[in-house]
Amino acid sequence: MEIQNNKKIIRSWAFFDWANSAYNLVITSTIFPAYYVIITSDKDQNTIDYVDFLGFRFVNTALYNYALSFSFLIIAICMPILSSIADTRGNKKIFMKFFTYLGALSCCGLYFFKIETLQTSIVLFMLAAIGFWGSLVFYNSYLPEIATIDKQDKVSAKGYAYGYVGSIILQLICFVFVFKPDWFGISDGSQPARISFLLVGVWWIIFAQIPFYYLPKGSSNFKKNTENIISSSFNELKKVGLIVLKTSHLRRFLIAFFFYSMGVQTVMLVATIFGEKELNLPTEKLIATILILQVVAIPGAMFMSYLSSKFFGNVKVLIGVVVIWIATCFTAYFIYTEIQFYILAAVVGLIMGGIQSLSRSTYAKFLPQDSPDLTSYFSFFDVTEKIALVIGMFSFGFIEEITGTMRNSVLALALFFIIGLFFLWILKNTEPKKSSIQL
Repeated sequence: MEIQNNKKIIRSWAFFDWANSAYNLVITSTIFPAYYVIITSDKDQNTIDYVDFLGFRFVNTALYNYALSFSFLIIAICMPILSSIADTRGNKKIFMKFFTYLGALSCCGLYFFKIETLQTSIVLFMLAAIGFWGSLVFYNSYLPEIATIDKQDKVSAKGYAYGYVGSIILQLICFVFVFKPDWFGISDGSQPARISFLLVGVWWIIFAQIPFYYLPKGSSNFKKNTENIISSSFNELKKVGLIVLKTSHLRRFLIAFFFYSMGVQTVMLVATIFGEKELNLPTEKLIATILILQVVAIPGAMFMSYLSSKFFGNVKVLIGVVVIWIATCFTAYFIYTEIQFYILAAVVGLIMGGIQSLSRSTYAKFLPQDSPDLTSYFSFFDVTEKIALVIGMFSFGFIEEITGTMRNSVLALALFFIIGLFFLWILKNTEPKKSSIQL
């Protein structure tokens, strides 16, 4: 069966976004962070909320940021080796499955998250993050395999659109439990949120079976390798790494992506906590706002794909979007009212899906389209993002701890965006129309 531009293959690939984006919405953006703040706070605005973890004391929200940072660090360390093994053995779907089940089952385990099980639950929270982000490396690497270069922007945007729709549907199901627990005879105030965590894991596993069934097991260019699996993976990693470092436009794009990703991903991960802690907004309104962002992000991703393909090209559209992100960070420092937060959130929603979708397809276009090393190439893309997340989340939590407010942390994110803009500007006349990389 022809793989490239096959509608059934593309739909099945996009369903992986449908499956795992429920984690990204419920666990990292809405119900989990809100639930975490509630059960680790004393509800007194005049005191600082601390939690104990592994014998150390942390500000509650700082521990949340540090836990995510550590998860991203683990991914950054492991992914280059695992992706090169996947390329040399042609079995990336196995790794994709492993991380999917790790993340989904960890979400199921969060059903038991109460203040008494904080330490175990933080570990499960980190494992869920490792599972989610680890599976994305192998998922993203399918993009050049299933779509020709002229279709990659559209296919990438389609994946994000599926993800937003799927996550919204599950979020609405979770809302029924959170806002109407009496319909189900639930008297424990913590159970609706914990049921939501369980539903995320179940949803993730069920819908992941669609791409698992239809996607090929690995690169179609794979040739049987008789070397030792470790040595061959390091050789693969070294080969791809040298190509990335020697290819100026690819190197510069990764540097730009590194810096603006510090801001993008961190904003997405801390938005709910910022609204709850800095603006004292009700949890219900915060969750509803984040849900609306997912709806707005769908046309945002599609619109930026359209602008890129019809008018400006990938890099110039990314430059424009990063400028908006910079303005967003400076604006966030000065907001104090509920309506200001909602307006800013609407702007974030429009640019959120677009910058993620276009970054993925831009990188894919810079790559050799018939390479057997696509997973290794995407591991560099993923590791770049994860190291950026480690620095972004850690700096956000650290600045909050030493200054006492998240507003100063948001200003630091603006600096990351400005540096990313500088490197994108260098690339403004370099559009990824076809790969010039030679293997």
